[in-house]
Amino acid sequence: MTNHLEQLTTEVLVVGGGTGATAAAIQSARRGAKTLLVTEFPWLGGMLTSAGVAAPDGNELRSLQTGLWGQFLRALAQQQAGGLDHAWVSFFTYDPALGAAIFGQWVRELPGLTWRMGGEPQEVLRQGDRVVGVAFSQFTVQATMVVDGTELGDLLALGAVPHRWGWEPQEQWGEPSAPPAAALGGDPSYDRYPVQSPTWVVVLQDYGPGGIAPPITPSPLGHGSEHFSGAWERHGADRFLTYGQLPGHRLMINWPIRGNDYGEGVGRLVGSPGERHQFLQEALWHSQHFAHWIQTQIPQGQRYGLASSVFPLLPHTLGGGAFALHPYYRESRRVQGLVTVVEQDLLPQGSLAPLPQDAQGHITSIAVGNYANDHHYPDREIPLAPKSMVWGGRWTGTPFGLPYGCLVPEAVDGLLVCDKNISVSHMANGATRLQPLVMGLGQAAGMAAALCVERGCQPRDLPVGVLQEALITDPLAPAAVIPSLDLVPEHPHWLQTQRRILKDPDTYDAQCYHLDGAGVAQLQPDPAPTPWTIAGTLQPPNSSPYPFIPDVTPGLPPLDQPWILVTLCPWVAAILSQSHPGDRLQVHGFINPAEGWIRVQNLQTLA
Repeated sequence: MTNHLEQLTTEVLVVGGGTGATAAAIQSARRGAKTLLVTEFPWLGGMLTSAGVAAPDGNELRSLQTGLWGQFLRALAQQQAGGLDHAWVSFFTYDPALGAAIFGQWVRELPGLTWRMGGEPQEVLRQGDRVVGVAFSQFTVQATMVVDGTELGDLLALGAVPHRWGWEPQEQWGEPSAPPAAALGGDPSYDRYPVQSPTWVVVLQDYGPGGIAPPITPSPLGHGSEHFSGAWERHGADRFLTYGQLPGHRLMINWPIRGNDYGEGVGRLVGSPGERHQFLQEALWHSQHFAHWIQTQIPQGQRYGLASSVFPLLPHTLGGGAFALHPYYRESRRVQGLVTVVEQDLLPQGSLAPLPQDAQGHITSIAVGNYANDHHYPDREIPLAPKSMVWGGRWTGTPFGLPYGCLVPEAVDGLLVCDKNISVSHMANGATRLQPLVMGLGQAAGMAAALCVERGCQPRDLPVGVLQEALITDPLAPAAVIPSLDLVPEHPHWLQTQRRILKDPDTYDAQCYHLDGAGVAQLQPDPAPTPWTIAGTLQPPNSSPYPFIPDVTPGLPPLDQPWILVTLCPWVAAILSQSHPGDRLQVHGFINPAEGWIRVQNLQTLA
């Protein structure tokens, strides 16, 4: 199938327009490699944009806002009208089209990066144990290095690259949350739901009190009360609706509790093209019917209609309009890599997971994350080993690093992976699949591909120290390879601390990583302007550590309970941890009425 109309050559080929692929292509080209990015859709960013999950999870702490993820957040904060504080599921919600525009601009600014929309890959070209290119419907690409950034790990199947799909028993790696082999063999639901359920995101428009939206048509799939009943019972209708609130009075519907997760026959995603299309149509219909259910069953539901202009309408595409261009895939085929990340690698040891190391004791981490382990199945909530901590006034996941070997296939050269298709167990995938970490993995894969071209080597032969140094010294988006709770990338000791721990892993401390031991006292308040300055009094802890009663503040929305102080900034967290009920504080930050939060950037105590 290689006799196509057009024959292309490049140094680095990145396939897929998802979160990891977009980051990989940008980083590869920024490093100087001639890079070709081939995508199916005209929007880049995957989960963050075309899949509609414009409420990303994980890496929210300032210390984890590094690399391309940090650069993306700063661009959103500068360009999103009304700011990013709208929902309670995430600190950062935005118009998906804006995210796609930012990525598109970054790509167009790079003269060494060519972007082609050529549809899905048709064939992986191999010479023995080495991948040398990919064929598409209208052209064939020969490449020195290929990066699989597809949403479902399609190149792994097309190229006969050994990979995994589905559950592994506890006996395989000793993962505490994995089911034993006897349970896998005796419970048919494990076969019925081999991977986490995708969600086809739909966005609703709030027409306001008394507003009447156009009716939402029930879908042919026809699910009704037997599936959706009780969807918002646990949280209440108001909190259900503000869960994924976006700017412009829009509501992102990506709801796991009797909502629009869809897993029936999910194995069809890795079946024939016809089977995949059938599953996708059903998943979209499922979300359509959930939107209909919301409109007809929720109090004042008639005010919520489809937000018809969020996504582009494309020929031969199921989604568009109010529906994302494709589902939010939580899991895909997973390569069998040089290293397989398992649940124990992510679990806390104190407040942080142990750093990944090779047999010689060298740290191999190339990307950092912190999300709690989170799995989605239609029929159960599985018990998971704890992986959370209270920090800055709220729960967050414990930080961890991922090793370079999880990007490199064990048996094939010329190929790297960079999305949910990394070498990870099914169980650990619940913490590694989140958007910011996948962006970090993509950045690492793109840098590794470019370095392999520079050095004329295969990924398995690339010294991990070379890759780590390139990531932490990147001139535009330096990326952490050592996770931290309190050392932000703007700190003057950030780079030398990353280097110090890489050189001497024994200096990796669970709380503070400053060379002189001065701790967070060295950190300077955030110079960025904040829209609110509010004085008030700290209250005794209740369901949150830092309830706060503001003084009368013009324009501050009224609440029937105290506001909650939360922060992503280590200098604020340090002050709050030493505060007491009754203390007078002046806070500078952002208000979020959806959860009654004040996200504090700077803080002073008052006499």
